[in-house]
Amino acid sequence: MIALVPLAAVEPEAVEALLDRAFGPDRRTRTAYRIRSGTLPVPELSFAALDADGALLGTIQCWPVELACDDGEIVPLVMVGPVAVEPDHQQGGIGRALMERMLEAISDCPAKGCDSLMLVGDPEYYGRFFGFTAERTAGWRLPGPFEPHRLLARGDKAPDCAGALGPRVGQAA
Repeated sequence: MIALVPLAAVEPEAVEALLDRAFGPDRRTRTAYRIRSGTLPVPELSFAALDADGALLGTIQCWPVELACDDGEIVPLVMVGPVAVEPDHQQGGIGRALMERMLEAISDCPAKGCDSLMLVGDPEYYGRFFGFTAERTAGWRLPGPFEPHRLLARGDKAPDCAGALGPRVGQAA
């Protein structure tokens, strides 16, 4: 049996070690890290999956980011990810359970942008199961390399403008 708990209930060192095992120690060089640089996860949307013995099997973190549209509008968003699962437990539904729990928590999230989610990920998986698409993200610029078809947003409140995506001002770590 897997228990989903707030991420804050887990030691940060355990989370970092899991992320290294799931994504490799070079993970911090990825563009996603630049997008959310200097921010803290949104606690209401960040969770951990624990086994019956309390061992950490997976995490999901969500981050306050913003899109600075070229017309001057600043749109708060929440960046989903990373969704990390212990390598020997992948393909067992843990990542999906974490995503579903995060989506359930949106209605109770007081932070700005909780109703406008974005991520960089597999469009077939995140589109099919969770409604993320690249329909509104074609004009978004990121602070590093990325594959445009993997830049996804969810919901009608996601902005459809050209602009630069980055950490949300005033949400520094």
